Amino acid sequence: MKKSFLFSIKYLLVIALLVSCKIGPDPEQELEKIENEIEILPPAELYGDLFYDVQTMEIFPDSKTFVDVKPQYNVSLIRQRYNMLDDTTKNGITDFVDQHFDLPGNDFEFEIDSSSIRTHIGKLWDVLKRPADEERSGTLIPLPEPYIVPGGRFREIYYWDSYFTMLGLQEDSEIETIENMVDNFAFLINEYGFIPNGNRTYYLGRSQPPFFAMMVKVLAESKGEKVLANYLPELEREYNFWMNGSLSLVDITASKRVVKMPDGEILNRYWDDNNTPRPESYREDVKTASEAVAQNPELTKEQVYRNLRAGAESGWDFSSRWLSKDANGKFDLSTIYTTDIVPIDLNSLMYNLEMTISEAARISGDNEKAESFSQKAESRKKALLKYHWNQENGFFMDYDFKKEQTTEQLSLAGVYPLFFKVATQDQSEKIAETIEQTFLKPGGLVSTPYHTGEQWDAPNGWAPLQWLSVKGLQNYGQNELSATITSRWLKLNKDVYDRTFKMLEKYNVEDLSKESGGGEYPTQDGFGWTNGVYQKLSSEASLK
Repeated sequence: MKKSFLFSIKYLLVIALLVSCKIGPDPEQELEKIENEIEILPPAELYGDLFYDVQTMEIFPDSKTFVDVKPQYNVSLIRQRYNMLDDTTKNGITDFVDQHFDLPGNDFEFEIDSSSIRTHIGKLWDVLKRPADEERSGTLIPLPEPYIVPGGRFREIYYWDSYFTMLGLQEDSEIETIENMVDNFAFLINEYGFIPNGNRTYYLGRSQPPFFAMMVKVLAESKGEKVLANYLPELEREYNFWMNGSLSLVDITASKRVVKMPDGEILNRYWDDNNTPRPESYREDVKTASEAVAQNPELTKEQVYRNLRAGAESGWDFSSRWLSKDANGKFDLSTIYTTDIVPIDLNSLMYNLEMTISEAARISGDNEKAESFSQKAESRKKALLKYHWNQENGFFMDYDFKKEQTTEQLSLAGVYPLFFKVATQDQSEKIAETIEQTFLKPGGLVSTPYHTGEQWDAPNGWAPLQWLSVKGLQNYGQNELSATITSRWLKLNKDVYDRTFKMLEKYNVEDLSKESGGGEYPTQDGFGWTNGVYQKLSSEASLK
């Protein structure tokens, strides 16, 4: 029985019950409540069979297009109409979608002028800014304050992107916008218990790297340290989200986002509460899972979906970090095993979250809580140094908790302990040497040294990793290497801008004559975190 038919029965029963009783809640209010409940569902539940048919029949080249549409009518009515549709060919479904939905378009157009790149970015903030959402529509989770979106196909706010975007907003004195965005994330924490990947219902199974504490610190730099205390409840709620399941780690090694390490320490991993194809990458995930199960019959498709989703929670979707080599010795997405990995970046961020909660508690006058979280942070720091440092490679690496050893893949996630000052001075010198020999390219730093076809691998460089590396190296006095990375990255950004008047999501840092590539979608223009990091790095470079 189709879900749309079940909903119709529910709808009619509510009317009949309320009319026959003649007392109790207003029927119109009850029906409105049901409709609102439907509206906040992910697209598979929201649109039922229509969702699956649109995605499997490839009505749109990009799987994300349909999950971002805006319904023109009541969703239950659309589902009923589709249930009665006679022409379910590709053309018939295409016509139906056109008649019942407003399709997302490119609303990032702006007038190109010959202004400098920094002036251009300053103008882009208005282009990328969205007003507070007045009403719920489709899969969009409405936010109470204005916010900045990344650009291109990314039409909603994104969690970890926003910290790097805020760096540029801070540089351009857009403090009110920063505060609005922090408040939006606090709203999401209070509404859902965590910050979703983005403000879409199809992201409600996962978060992203926990940078909320860093965002609050950016705001505190402009408005004073008491800001930390103001957001203490939300900081703690986010911490509880990531640590949920810790008490169950008695007879098991891992639960949700927590892992019990060999000596009993509790660290974190990426996860997703769902084990189905990602709605925004439905076709791609179905194909990957089918290939994975065909190659390894011991796997289930649900395991593959969970690992793909966990990889998306990491923000590195996708990378050799989460892959093993196939029978031909090559990295392939079908080998993904994200949930077996204790990531160095995530646990460095959790260390920072614990330290920030401790500081916020101290400012609030709760010394007992401040001491408790300071001890948690110190314990995590010791665990990071114990499990994630790879002496042979001279680098911090992810940890495979099933094999009880670091993974074999180098990545720039290994700079997080420098950024958060977890590493020792001796380690920083080895890391600097590895960065210079393995990661440094003509256009800046490559994310990993492996050419896999995935977007978070060579030859691509990404703005967040340049920032984290530059600041991390500066923390340990590696100023010459830091300056080299900065100059190469800024020059690449400017050269591409001079040719195209675009700020890109990612860049090819190995061959400066070529564009970046790889992954599930074309390189996007906009682009929030590239803009933010450019403004901040170029400002700091000009002051030296």
